[in-house]
Amino acid sequence: MTETAPPTPVVDERIKQTSKFRQALIRPELGGICGTIIVFVFFFLTAFDSGMFTPQGVLNWTLVSAQFMIIAVGACLLMIAGEFDLSVGSMIGFAGMMIAVFGVVLAWPMWIAILITFAICLSIGALNGAIVIRTGLPSFIVTLAFLFILRGFTIFIPQTLESKTIIGGIRDAAEGDWLAPVFGGKIGNGFFQWLGDIGVIETFSRGNRAGEAVIDGLPMLVIWALMLIAFGHILLTRTRFGNWIFAAGGDAEAARNSGVPVNKVKILMFMFTAFCACVFATCQVMEFGSAGADRGLLKEFEAIIAVVIGGALLTGGYGSVIGAALGALIFGVVQQGLFFAGVESSLFRVFLGVILLGAVILNTYIRRMITGER
Repeated sequence: MTETAPPTPVVDERIKQTSKFRQALIRPELGGICGTIIVFVFFFLTAFDSGMFTPQGVLNWTLVSAQFMIIAVGACLLMIAGEFDLSVGSMIGFAGMMIAVFGVVLAWPMWIAILITFAICLSIGALNGAIVIRTGLPSFIVTLAFLFILRGFTIFIPQTLESKTIIGGIRDAAEGDWLAPVFGGKIGNGFFQWLGDIGVIETFSRGNRAGEAVIDGLPMLVIWALMLIAFGHILLTRTRFGNWIFAAGGDAEAARNSGVPVNKVKILMFMFTAFCACVFATCQVMEFGSAGADRGLLKEFEAIIAVVIGGALLTGGYGSVIGAALGALIFGVVQQGLFFAGVESSLFRVFLGVILLGAVILNTYIRRMITGER
């Protein structure tokens, strides 16, 4: 019996064939990857002996990076959907203050205070999105207004109730609460103690904690950052809703004509951004044990910068959650790395500005070179 040769695949001449290398060059994460490599090489050469790369040093800048990552994930998905939220920083301060008011001033159970605060923040996020959709106003203007509204309430409410702008006692109020450890607890104590026992990390040599590992667990802030990154990446790259996000930000009218519920997508992304801000605020107040009216200042711009460093376009329709996470990692490493390197801390913004400009130029140049844009 004669074997039949397998059919030769037909090549569609209308489809341009692109090499793997060229495909890698137009990935939105390229700028973030390059920036991360440059930053790590720089601090490895300048601050290697300072303790920056010891387990304690790594945890230090990981914690700072995780803060940026939490809000960068929300900002990334919203920017890909074609919108901005400049009220993120004020939302952080407002959410933290609401938890303090409900849980400390009104003495409600902390889990109720946290859940009600999340409900309020999500409602504000939905309101932001609804106003943008119904009025057609730029989200830049709408959320700028809420930046001032929320910051004003964050100052007014504690002054009216307590005649001060900082409310403490959150840690005591959260004692024994079942939900508070989800945001302010630590996990992996046994693992880190084992690392201390075998000499991988340092242990206390004296006092009541003699023999205990200096790192007593991984903060939930880091866990939340990793979970949100994983959720955002899967949502964006593995689901139909992720395609809707890209479509809504790329060409909203064409997306509507194709059956994409653009309005629903945008409102949900505003709500998710508010959710991320509330997670950040809850972790922060649980860590410090207090809420202050000045919390979250400039965080909205830091989130946007992290997303742009990660390769997202300001015009929407293009970006990556992984890239945004790398941009946030750059933030954390630079902020703490300058301290370890003994560099004047005021140069932090200068360093970030240079990285931002370099990442944007690199992304733009590579994309134009590959696509032939002018």
